[in-house]
Amino acid sequence: MTKMTDNFGRPVVVVTGIGVVTSLGTGKEQNWAALTEGRSGIHPIRRFPVDHLNTRIAGTVDFLDSSNKGAGALTHELADAAAREATGQAGIGSDFGGPLFLAAPPVELGWIERFDLYGRVSEGSGYDRLLAAAQAVSGKEFQEDTQFGAIADRLADSFGTRGLPITLSTACASGATAIQLGVEAIRRGECDRALAIGADGSASAEALIRFALLSALSTQNDPPGKASKPFSKDRDGFVLAEGSAALVLESLEAAMARGAKVLGVLRGCGEKADDFHRTRSKPDGSPAIAAVRAALSDAGMDVDEIDYINAHGTSTPENDKMEHLSLSTVFGERIRSIPISSNKSMIGHTLSAAGAIEAAFSLMTMQEGVIPPTINYDNPDPAIEFDVVPNVKRERPVSSVLSNSFGFGGQNTCLVMTREPV
Repeated sequence: MTKMTDNFGRPVVVVTGIGVVTSLGTGKEQNWAALTEGRSGIHPIRRFPVDHLNTRIAGTVDFLDSSNKGAGALTHELADAAAREATGQAGIGSDFGGPLFLAAPPVELGWIERFDLYGRVSEGSGYDRLLAAAQAVSGKEFQEDTQFGAIADRLADSFGTRGLPITLSTACASGATAIQLGVEAIRRGECDRALAIGADGSASAEALIRFALLSALSTQNDPPGKASKPFSKDRDGFVLAEGSAALVLESLEAAMARGAKVLGVLRGCGEKADDFHRTRSKPDGSPAIAAVRAALSDAGMDVDEIDYINAHGTSTPENDKMEHLSLSTVFGERIRSIPISSNKSMIGHTLSAAGAIEAAFSLMTMQEGVIPPTINYDNPDPAIEFDVVPNVKRERPVSSVLSNSFGFGGQNTCLVMTREPV
């Protein structure tokens, strides 16, 4: 008989719907085919001028209608597309009946939108002129373009979620944090189901310049598909990207009661803050180590029970080194043999969406028995002793996955997923 509670007496939380959009395409089918074939979605930037910039490539999602309408509009469309696929697979209509947790980037007007707004008022200068222009715009229009919570409000109306929709931003860990909040809400008995979404359409000229000033981006522009190379000796930075993923989370009891298909189990969540630096990781890796251990402990599992690790794997010199240190500390000698791959080698770094997208791919890895590769692994770093599933997918049964998300600002969140309930 299947147990409805875990070893800690909490409701078992399962996934009944998955939706994905990345630079590889819309939907699970397109993304999984490209991912397992080792195809890259990185391409030259065409959305805005890149003259005189050192980085001229990105994993932008240019095939959606909102791709040229600003970060807020594109983030909403990405989130909506992923949520529709996920709720459709779960067999849930427009009345979702549970809370919404949305991971999204801080919304701001791009320069085109700012100049358009500024031009609506002819008198005055600087801030006063911009403020007068904003005050002259209808409340709803301005709110949807500029307010952090506006995207979640619109999604809540579309999908019929319950309660105040939560919008969160914990840097590169945001997508995983949204999932964690959904898991915890179900465990506390506050709801039977939750919709967790990570979405980011903020690959603008401003974002590119900001990350470039931090020396965080790859400048290996030609060919674009070879730029993101996690754990390689010649890695030189991450590739900015966009995307989204949504998970329908339910208690096992509620899912079984309505005859839903279980796609995987969220066994454990762990988080740990790093106060060392605004962008750099603590050199000893202790916060990341603590986050991995917390996720395993929350899952009630040991390191020997993990079959595969979906790495954060950004392709920056420092982060990949830190992730190796943290995982080798937790897993010991076993770290040399456990498969560890990075989806970012193909889709780039989707920032606020990354943790959710990688959780979705982790669940699909278990369903399909196929581990996506780390592509562009042509120059191994001898200091990082990982089995990175180099360049070619690997077919093998996978029953459990650890998915890591280590973000700027010291945000570290790890998820442990299994294929079946205990």
